[in-house]
Amino acid sequence: MKLTILGCYAATPRTFTNPTSQVVEFNNSMYLIDCGEGTQVQLRRNKIKFSRINQIFISHLHGDHFYGLIGLISSFGLLGRQNDLHIYGPKGIKEAMLLQLKLSNSYTQYKLYFHELTSKSSELIFEDNKVQVYTIPLNHRIYTNGYLFVEKITQKKLNIQRLEELDIHVVYYNKIKNGEDHTLEDGTVISNEELTYPPKKPFRYAYCSDTMYEESIIPIIKEADVLYHESTFLEHDKPKTEYTKHSTAKEAATIAKLSDVKKLILGHYSTRYPDISVFEEEAKTVFDKVLLADDGKIFEF
Repeated sequence: MKLTILGCYAATPRTFTNPTSQVVEFNNSMYLIDCGEGTQVQLRRNKIKFSRINQIFISHLHGDHFYGLIGLISSFGLLGRQNDLHIYGPKGIKEAMLLQLKLSNSYTQYKLYFHELTSKSSELIFEDNKVQVYTIPLNHRIYTNGYLFVEKITQKKLNIQRLEELDIHVVYYNKIKNGEDHTLEDGTVISNEELTYPPKKPFRYAYCSDTMYEESIIPIIKEADVLYHESTFLEHDKPKTEYTKHSTAKEAATIAKLSDVKKLILGHYSTRYPDISVFEEEAKTVFDKVLLADDGKIFEF
């Protein structure tokens, strides 16, 4: 999995930081998560081709997470896009986008599909041959979802040494990869387990922004390989989390620890803090496998 952070700061854009947006990539397929102002500029800066984005997942309808969407939709049209575009997000996102397209007389020549979400329970909302995407209901001031990306189980790996020992022809390899046993010419049945190695465990990426501390998400994100969790505040500003419904770095680390995730990426920092390294320091008092997101940063797992 490859993760490109386009923006990871809270509230308003600045000349040197951007609001939330990121691209997650599984086996050469790209998915855009959130689309704050400046997202299309950041896509260009990171040399990500617009044509490779066919699914966009919006967590909630606060400006720092979707105000860049109408600009991106319009730019797709100006660039002659032909591919369908699917947008997943809270109920109301279709109305917000279509009204702007109507008033500007800028209807797209490509097909635009909106998948509006209302469920307060986790649900499967998207599936292709690379991933499944589930919602993660979050606790914010308005209806908000995080997203869990689960890599599709790959084919089994062939035990080439054993196949050659049994003189099994390559024509049968695909069937064996797909789990079939093999019958030799003398009628002996060789079990698939003898001819293959188990497929690797599906990679799981959980994206959680924005939310206050919420333990109900733990069963959904349990044992994720990577968790991106908002950390708007430091612990000395914890009273602010009550009315803003955001989290501290320490709370994000606590969720990571309770969920047994392998790695935690912090983001959505309040711009009141001049140095984001303090977020890592605070989180590591609870959970030691902490990484810091920053604009333009790329993670490969």
